Amino acid sequence: MRALRPRSTSDLVSGLIFVGLGAAFAVGALGYDLGSLLEMGPGYVPLALGLVLAALGAVIVAKAYVAPDLAPGAVSDDAASDAPPSATPPSATPPSDRAKPDPDAPDPRPLAGIQWRPTVAIFAAVGFFALTADGLGLLPATFGTGLLAAMARSGTRPLRALVIAVGLTLASWIIFVVLLQLRLALFGDWLGG
Repeated sequence: MRALRPRSTSDLVSGLIFVGLGAAFAVGALGYDLGSLLEMGPGYVPLALGLVLAALGAVIVAKAYVAPDLAPGAVSDDAASDAPPSATPPSATPPSDRAKPDPDAPDPRPLAGIQWRPTVAIFAAVGFFALTADGLGLLPATFGTGLLAAMARSGTRPLRALVIAVGLTLASWIIFVVLLQLRLALFGDWLGG
């Protein structure tokens, strides 16, 4: 019996991330009152959105096993198998006429197509904010998160990363403190705020 292997590693990984995040939100929402459809409690919408996200992730995981990653213009294995057999056996074909590996073909190695720098930088940025928002406060935590997220792209220069971080921090302050008038600590306990 042939082992079931994903045909699209990127779909598999992204689908599993969606399932994990959706399940986490759904489980977290169970700690709140759900209410009813007519009188929704604070946990109703997070539970519904978590379940929808997890279901979407499950569909993407299923797609990873059904549909291959194809580069634009590439031909799937099914289409290639429908082609008429060649009159000359492959061993009789001179080496110069044999098909060379397609550079646009998906890599069969698991996780080969994942760009690790942006993945790690974005997860680090989210983790940094989660761990420092209370201790540092809104402004420093948002600034650090913006710096980490800006460095996800390999061509980002330090000045551009600073501009992005300052812009994100300023936008967060305007939206949450000025416009929505939320009482958030701009500087946390770690900084004497």
